[in-house]
Amino acid sequence: MISRIKSIEDVRTLAVAIVETIPEPFVVLDDKLGVVMASRSFYRTFNVDPAETLNRPLYALGNGQWDIPVLRSLLGTVVGEKTPMEDFEVEHDFPNVGSKIMLLSARSVPFDGRRNSTILLGFVDVTARRLAEREKDELHAQTEELLHQKNVLLQELQHRVANSLQIIASILMLKARSEETRHHLEDARQRVMSVAAVQQHLNSSAAVDKVEVGSYLSKLCESLAGSMIGGRDQIGVKVIADHAEVDSGAAVNIGLIVTELLINAIKHAFPTPHPDAQVLVTYEVNAANWQLTVSDNGVGKSDPTMSPGLGTTIVKALVEQLDAQLKTSAGPKGTTIAIARTRAIPKRRPT
Repeated sequence: MISRIKSIEDVRTLAVAIVETIPEPFVVLDDKLGVVMASRSFYRTFNVDPAETLNRPLYALGNGQWDIPVLRSLLGTVVGEKTPMEDFEVEHDFPNVGSKIMLLSARSVPFDGRRNSTILLGFVDVTARRLAEREKDELHAQTEELLHQKNVLLQELQHRVANSLQIIASILMLKARSEETRHHLEDARQRVMSVAAVQQHLNSSAAVDKVEVGSYLSKLCESLAGSMIGGRDQIGVKVIADHAEVDSGAAVNIGLIVTELLINAIKHAFPTPHPDAQVLVTYEVNAANWQLTVSDNGVGKSDPTMSPGLGTTIVKALVEQLDAQLKTSAGPKGTTIAIARTRAIPKRRPT
């Protein structure tokens, strides 16, 4: 192709054809920054007429709409230098087309022994791209703010619930008249306090959607043991848990189960003083499976689950919500209650 070019006219014809086929806005300027030629996309993008563009200074086009300070700075840098300017971003409000965000690239091309006789100036319209990016950033900022507000409100709710439950527990005991009533209200108070302990732990957690099981159960059992055992013969309560996190919903269910089983063990496993009396709470994890166990070294009983009534109903409902199974055993060395969730691993088909 190059060998076919025999004259300056051939070169000009080729140059005009190249410029006109460039899909992005493009202009060729002389050393005085007058417009020598422009691409069709330039006329179309900026809604200008060729008769009012060619052989006119760039800054005079469209009643001065191209007299842009940053563009002057760009071209002033390119003129007289061999280093091109790449992707210089300009945002400008053009009277005929509105606001545009353009990436400008300019290069000086010397020929005929003269320097800087021609400047090539290309434009890439990134208006839609930048607007989309700004909308995305604004949406992201709004989402972050909403999540922050949600977390603040949730923590405030947890704090208020915990305080309210503690008030309810105190009122229950104040209203007790007879010994029998006091006994039933004490059961209710312990359950209310267990929910309060759950809320307090969730409120102190940095993440509101995940709870570390070991720390959670340790604080819960410590609170329950302190409120129930008091000045009585000491019963040790020990927690052993693998490091694992569960969502807050599962944590609440696990906490309420442990509360019921621990209350039951403290009340019924040691009717008389027992040396080395202990209730052990363990939580073991194996991949997606886990097992929660509450065991004591007390007297054991014929119904090892717990005393019939509200506690039994609560635990069975919570175990079902966790999609787990409950297994109990009792003997002269104590009672063990295990809640396990086991998910079968799919067998691989033979290849």
